[in-house]
Amino acid sequence: MSATTTATLIGPRSMQEMAAFQQELDAIHHETRQTLGERDARYIRRILRTVRLLETVGRGLLMFGWFPPTWLLGAAILGIAKIMDNMELGHNVMHGQYNWMNDPRFHGDTFEWDNTCPKEEWRHSHNYLHHNYTNVIGKDRDFGYGMLRLSNDLRWSWLHPFQLLLTMLLATYFQWFVAIHDMQMDKVAIGRKKWSSVRPQWLLVRAKIRRVIVRDYLLWPLAAAGVGFFFGDALQYGLAMFAGQAVANLIRNVWAWAIIFCGHFTEDIYTFKKESIEGETKGQWYLRQILGSSNIKGSKLLHLLSGNLSHQVEHHLFPDLPANRYIEIAPRVRAVCAKYNVPYNTGAFIPQLFTVFKRIARYSLPGGPQKAVTIEMDSMLPEKA
Repeated sequence: MSATTTATLIGPRSMQEMAAFQQELDAIHHETRQTLGERDARYIRRILRTVRLLETVGRGLLMFGWFPPTWLLGAAILGIAKIMDNMELGHNVMHGQYNWMNDPRFHGDTFEWDNTCPKEEWRHSHNYLHHNYTNVIGKDRDFGYGMLRLSNDLRWSWLHPFQLLLTMLLATYFQWFVAIHDMQMDKVAIGRKKWSSVRPQWLLVRAKIRRVIVRDYLLWPLAAAGVGFFFGDALQYGLAMFAGQAVANLIRNVWAWAIIFCGHFTEDIYTFKKESIEGETKGQWYLRQILGSSNIKGSKLLHLLSGNLSHQVEHHLFPDLPANRYIEIAPRVRAVCAKYNVPYNTGAFIPQLFTVFKRIARYSLPGGPQKAVTIEMDSMLPEKA
């Protein structure tokens, strides 16, 4: 680093300290894995039973047609079921957090979630690209999802002044954007990728989308129409189920978007240059995960409905640990961060969400203060000036 570079020390101040930092985090991971067992198995089985029960109750209430108390309650309960299926079941199981159980229902390679994104696409775009290259500009495609400019290292274009509106579109149709995310359709649109190269992916995505549409918007409405037939109004009962499914999916989409963005795009997270991961040690990888993540303070219910991604720092450090353990290890991780002068970004849900919108708004305009940084061997980071 040149003598003229304004710098601040963040994290371990020598390679010896970096090695010690790594060893302490390794110890947390190892000790936690050693204690995995029946308690964790019971937890995830209970989550699966709860999701299936909520799905049954939610859709059962929607079978009563447009009657306001049952329709509203049914849509809300089904929305919660879809949230839990995506966040605490799908996301966490597909990380392989429960592979040790040797239960095919909870194996990361075979679990199928209630989402238009095929499990194969998710494991590549999220488990591999995002978790290996967290917040590395040009490598982590989850940073902005190919739509949003969230750092001044990304070139400003005529589309970015509208990115608050684009964000609302992304939140509303989140599962649909996630489904095509790994296809890199933004590159196809500008001619940097050929359609022929993504067509095999599209066939996989199309098949999954078809299954979800047929189930949510055809089979269940037809079942409700069958019930309504006995009451002389099959069409209205079918439409009530169709609308209830749509509202439940909307609830899931907006909630998943909010939790994910609060975990990745708050005001104080860091971004990184591609060069920063060349020769990266495991300790430096740990440091990058912490600096690129944000936690959310809240109740046990919030942690449950977020899939425990309210502990995004711990998840990025240890994505293979069952997420229900993050709340237990968070105080130890925070203590290690304090010991080695590493910022531990956490805050209440609404304030964190506010800083997300602040970041989106600021980078809708040219320029912006936050540039990607490099974690050097002496752990010195340029200021976020």
